[in-house]
Amino acid sequence: MPDCKSTAQSLSEWFATPQGGYVLAREQAYFDRTVSDIFGFNALQLGLPEHDFLRASRMPLRFNGASQAGADVQLCCSELPFDCDCLDLVLLPHILEFADQPHQILREVERVLMPEGSLIISGFNPFSLWGMRRMMGCKQGYPWNGHFINLLRLKDWLALLGFEVAGGRFAAYAPPLHTSKWLDRYAFMEKAGDRWWAVGGGVYLLHAVKRVPGMRLIKPQWNDGLVSKLLPVAPKVNNKITQKTKTE
Repeated sequence: MPDCKSTAQSLSEWFATPQGGYVLAREQAYFDRTVSDIFGFNALQLGLPEHDFLRASRMPLRFNGASQAGADVQLCCSELPFDCDCLDLVLLPHILEFADQPHQILREVERVLMPEGSLIISGFNPFSLWGMRRMMGCKQGYPWNGHFINLLRLKDWLALLGFEVAGGRFAAYAPPLHTSKWLDRYAFMEKAGDRWWAVGGGVYLLHAVKRVPGMRLIKPQWNDGLVSKLLPVAPKVNNKITQKTKTE
């Protein structure tokens, strides 16, 4: 296994390395494909302002929000400065595993999303070769210093907030090697992983939709005794009319 140390001081710096670029290319492809089919007016990407994961979106207003300079809106992810039910799409590219309050971020996202609004999350899979490397004690630098969140746990969090999973996939099945040369040699693992080891990708991408229960029709409490008295009336009248017609 290559050296565990990473000198990257941010996730963007790590994405600029061959190892990070390998992951970035696969995540960008998923974001491009998914956001192009989501319609609405307002789309927000939280974090990573150096990378435009909304570039394929058709929404008229697309912007980035982050605490660092370079973002369209400087903000705190756990306290979003937006009205309730005002956004149609929110992206969380590796935000939760590097946040102190991931639950609070999800609650804020649920608050600002419109009913039937979409949320797309990318995260590192702890049950993969990438997660295994971190479990072996490689926790220096990005992305190894993050808290890799179990996908099943993330789905539970989303379900509690009223989200329904609409799609997703795993990617980056090759080992976390440092050089492009070695990563290319393991390129065959992408197709093999999708087919034979579907949940073993180094990263997962999840598309969830905010569901809001509709109105419930309140039915009247019928008086069974009164109904039973009224219902036979019509048949009796009809029978009398029928008998009179036959007599005539």
